[in-house]
Amino acid sequence: MLQKADEFLLALDGAASQRNPNHGRPMTPDDQAPQGTMMKRYVAILAILLCMTGSSRLTDEPRVVELWPDKAPEEPGTIGEEKTFPSKPNKERSETNEVTRLITNVTKPTITIYRPAKEKDTGAAMLICPGGGYHNLWWQLEGEEVAAWLNSIGVTGILLKYRVPRRPDDAKGEYPARRPLQDAQRAVSLVRSKAKEWGIDPKRIGIVGFSAGGHLAIATATSFEKRTYEPIDDIDKVSCRPDFAVPVYSGYLKSEDKDELAAGLRVPAGTPPVFLAHGSADPVSPPEHSVIMYLALRRAGIPTELHVYGGALHGFGVRPGSNPCGTWTRSCADWMRHQGFLGATPP
Repeated sequence: MLQKADEFLLALDGAASQRNPNHGRPMTPDDQAPQGTMMKRYVAILAILLCMTGSSRLTDEPRVVELWPDKAPEEPGTIGEEKTFPSKPNKERSETNEVTRLITNVTKPTITIYRPAKEKDTGAAMLICPGGGYHNLWWQLEGEEVAAWLNSIGVTGILLKYRVPRRPDDAKGEYPARRPLQDAQRAVSLVRSKAKEWGIDPKRIGIVGFSAGGHLAIATATSFEKRTYEPIDDIDKVSCRPDFAVPVYSGYLKSEDKDELAAGLRVPAGTPPVFLAHGSADPVSPPEHSVIMYLALRRAGIPTELHVYGGALHGFGVRPGSNPCGTWTRSCADWMRHQGFLGATPP
């Protein structure tokens, strides 16, 4: 774990040496970029990583578990080798000010389990869905760092490596693509089936996602009535409904030309409680996506809370910063505690 922290800080040092306001190349709608004061960010990120190590788990390595016993359903395996690559900074679009690490060409989905220190462990767990427009996964910013934050509040972070990019046979305009939803549904059932073995409360398993991953989190939280694949074993007999959901600066929630939910989304009875966070100046996924979802949840009588942060762009992850959007994690933890997912509310 300490070695991973060292590698992470070395990567940040490399990013600092490349600082240049004209560094970024043209961006896709799901690219994110740098902004802010570099040294303050280094200190904040190091603090998050140190929380992750925990005194009683200093030498523990996160456990990686494959989702499927054989090849994933409907997986042709024809997109090439999985690869990791750096992000391309663009301060006009994102709150993030450093180069960060992405993954693409995922054909073998996994979950990586990050446990909190024993003295902090609340028994709650959250599946983590990084964003990337269903093309890539923002693995570091919206994955590993999120696991560290969750560990700091006593929650097991379970990082989902779902299949990206979209495959040629995916229907145009269909969100989520069916394979990521298959992976997310399977992941919830797998974690719940192993809850006793992994020291997790099976009734306190949530899901958090960012950008497209936020859309995947909502789709998983509202599609529990029917799986998107044929059950293959006893794990698929276990419920795939998360107990709560936290979509952050999500896209694809709103119809393009109407103030209503996007096609394919609905809010059935039994949808779990939802906490939404968004930036008001987000140029990638405008805040209307979260607003429309909040209103739909409220009309359906689902416990929900929405935070929109003035002036905030896309891609703030869980990093503290000068913008108030850096406080969303505190509000979310308070909400989870109030809902009973972190245990009793402190005096």
